[in-house]
Amino acid sequence: MDLSLRTETIGAGDQSWLGSSHGTDACRTVTINRSALTKGTHYPDNRLKSGMPLALVSGKYVPYNAGGSGGTEILAGFLFTDQSVRDTGGDIVAPLLDHGRVKLAKLPFTVTASATTTGQFIWV
Repeated sequence: MDLSLRTETIGAGDQSWLGSSHGTDACRTVTINRSALTKGTHYPDNRLKSGMPLALVSGKYVPYNAGGSGGTEILAGFLFTDQSVRDTGGDIVAPLLDHGRVKLAKLPFTVTASATTTGQFIWV
């Protein structure tokens, strides 16, 4: 059994995608389905980036995919802060911004102003 300690520091990340502070005090805690994430695509540097768009599928959050199906094409919100991801492990509990102002051009993944969403967003 490996009893070594590991220290990891993850900050809020680049939140330049936020158009204002509105909604940031009301983020919901959600569970991200770890098995829906792909290294290199969703977490190239072992972290999910703040501003990652998420969709709700079968009670857990997965990466939003505008061209997807089964619920992945419906934007539920944005990951509020960076989250650490290991190559193995369980689901990830994280804060989700589900309403507020969002600068589309600053998001780490593409979202268009015509996105179908369950949240309430003002695109700036």
